[in-house]
Amino acid sequence: MGPRTAAVLVFGSSAAVLVVEIVALRLLAPYLGLTLETSTTVIGIALTAIALGSWLGGRVADQVDPRRLLGPSLGVSGAVVALTPAVLRATAEWAPVMLLLIASLTILLPGALLSAVTPMVTKLHLTSLAETGTVVGRLSGVGTVGAIAGTVLTGFVLVSRLPVSGILIGLGALLVVASALVEWRTRRRVRSSALVLAVVAGGLATTVAPGACDTETRYHCARVVADPDRSGGRTLVLDGLRHSYVDLDDPTHLEFTYVRALASVVDTAFAEGEPLTAYHVGGGGLTFPRYLAATRPGTRSLVSEIDSGVVRVNRDQLGLRPGAGIDVRAEDGRLALRRLDAGSRDLVVGDAFGGVSVPWHLTTAEAMTDVRRVLDEDGLYVANLIDHGALSFARAEVATLGETFEHVALLGDPADLGLDRTNAPEGGNMVVLASRRPVDLRAVQEALNARDTGWRIAGDDDLTSWTGDAQVLTDDYAPVDQLLQPYAPPGGR
Repeated sequence: MGPRTAAVLVFGSSAAVLVVEIVALRLLAPYLGLTLETSTTVIGIALTAIALGSWLGGRVADQVDPRRLLGPSLGVSGAVVALTPAVLRATAEWAPVMLLLIASLTILLPGALLSAVTPMVTKLHLTSLAETGTVVGRLSGVGTVGAIAGTVLTGFVLVSRLPVSGILIGLGALLVVASALVEWRTRRRVRSSALVLAVVAGGLATTVAPGACDTETRYHCARVVADPDRSGGRTLVLDGLRHSYVDLDDPTHLEFTYVRALASVVDTAFAEGEPLTAYHVGGGGLTFPRYLAATRPGTRSLVSEIDSGVVRVNRDQLGLRPGAGIDVRAEDGRLALRRLDAGSRDLVVGDAFGGVSVPWHLTTAEAMTDVRRVLDEDGLYVANLIDHGALSFARAEVATLGETFEHVALLGDPADLGLDRTNAPEGGNMVVLASRRPVDLRAVQEALNARDTGWRIAGDDDLTSWTGDAQVLTDDYAPVDQLLQPYAPPGGR
């Protein structure tokens, strides 16, 4: 085996490990959520696979001719990779308690086999002790460059252009082809028929496996589901969670309780029919921007939605048309917020979610200071919060807003707000409002009642008692994922 062939093998196998790792996050997000814990778990398993493969590959290479092992290592890993989408999706639907175990194996097995390639190739090229450092250093460097290339290629190119299943099936096929070539060059024979069948089976199984998406975006598995009870009703489902409900025929129809609560606050705080200049952090199905356009003609809404794929879904399947007073941009909300002029908005709406939690950098005192900056003197900030259990995140976010704004109130189920002692808190959606000027809380409560939400509003002493000693979130300390409690699927945007 020449040095070029060795470099290609090390480069390719190292790149493949990182492709599997990144795509595994995409596969698991619809079932485990796109959280810090999920990312940490996948990264930990991948690093375990790399360590285990490097150690075992080196030991075995000292005992068996590496030429006999390279081809099977590539081929078996390719077969497993190709089968991964179908296996994981079927497990998630039919045996969810096994999902984490099966996911670990589908990362660990190919990751270890591919990581074993580098010590095997290194063994073949160690012909003299005088060259040990040179050979090990060169191949180690090539492997690192391969891992970087796999990361960049997946994150910037593959995920934006190909479905997740297509990436893994294609990678599996390439690994099986590489296995056949290595077998031919090193042993002058090829025995890959079973591996080829596994790749074909993986492709066929993926077409019938449950949990497939209508659209795979950069961040989500997206589906649009028609409402059988309303001809124009559509639900936007992202990663298995209902994020938005849109009535294509009647934008004033608000299906989700929390959106009715948002409308209750805004309709109370501003004169009826008054056009607003609004900024929305997070778009989803654009339910609330559509509502404002319909009920307040002349309203101009700027929406920052980080997922360009969700923007396309709105245009292709949810009836968004140019000239509706809604300007949607594919961008990060925190960065976009910094570019807005001071005092330029009547209303800022926070409704951005990654999985089931607000991206942490949108929750901090520094972010809220930017929100305050872009609001005019009578401006209003309203945001959708989701929390469960002890409601630790919601309490921390309310405390954070209390450090930034003079007036803060919280809307939600009475038990969650501590206003109903007969029922235990269950958590779910809540709406927080903040402003420099006082808002008529009694009028907001009347609007909530008129919309049949069953929610209450808490402010002043009630809210201070409810918040307790919750810590203010900052850019330096915002453990949002840890504060959030185990959840039930939220009611979406």
